[in-house]
Amino acid sequence: MFLFLKFLLAHILGDFVFQPEKWVKNKEEKKVKSVKLYYHIGIYVLFLLLVLQFNLKEHWLGFLLIVVSHYFIDVLKLYLQKKKTKRVWFFVDQMLHLLFLVIATSLYVDISLSAENLITDKILLLITFLLLVIFVSAIIIKIIITQWNPESKKENDDSLAKAGRYIGILERLFVFTFVITNHWEAIGFLLAAKSVFRFGDLTSSKDRKLTEYILIGTLLSFGIAIFLGVLYLYTLKLI
Repeated sequence: MFLFLKFLLAHILGDFVFQPEKWVKNKEEKKVKSVKLYYHIGIYVLFLLLVLQFNLKEHWLGFLLIVVSHYFIDVLKLYLQKKKTKRVWFFVDQMLHLLFLVIATSLYVDISLSAENLITDKILLLITFLLLVIFVSAIIIKIIITQWNPESKKENDDSLAKAGRYIGILERLFVFTFVITNHWEAIGFLLAAKSVFRFGDLTSSKDRKLTEYILIGTLLSFGIAIFLGVLYLYTLKLI
């Protein structure tokens, strides 16, 4: 595990901390002809050497595997990603990099994981409740509040696309996490913070229906997340 952390540290430094945005743009424009691509690989190699203390006698195979795979994964992303798929390819790119870090580590350390260790009752329970918090809750809230959809509630050109959906998911995840970690005071802070940001919109709208609509949605979102958090803790004790 310590070796994997070394590889991961080099990856974070080389792929994020010491890769300027202008290098990324240059790579996207010129692809394999971009000199910044090779600067990036050089920096990455340097940090790998640093974490390995320039001692490749033992880890030379893992070192080569990480460097070569990193180059080809980056090139693959540069040629396959489009403007609309940049976010998707960012995560695919990072997952592939992490996969090869794990493979390189496995050359020297036994990191085999059995299905029994990965899929336990507690993990399945947590996954189930996270799905309830993220997806099922959103559908329930939508079904309940659509009956009160105010006529004055119009799409705002200044609003981010699907921002409300992601805000709702994040707030429920935060509340659920606060409940299962016994940090109830943080829920009050989160509710207060959201109220402050929403206060300007509600007062400027001068629309009582819109205010009530948003308030119902917020209370439903917080209430369901709290209920699921408490239910998760209760169910966890039964396992």
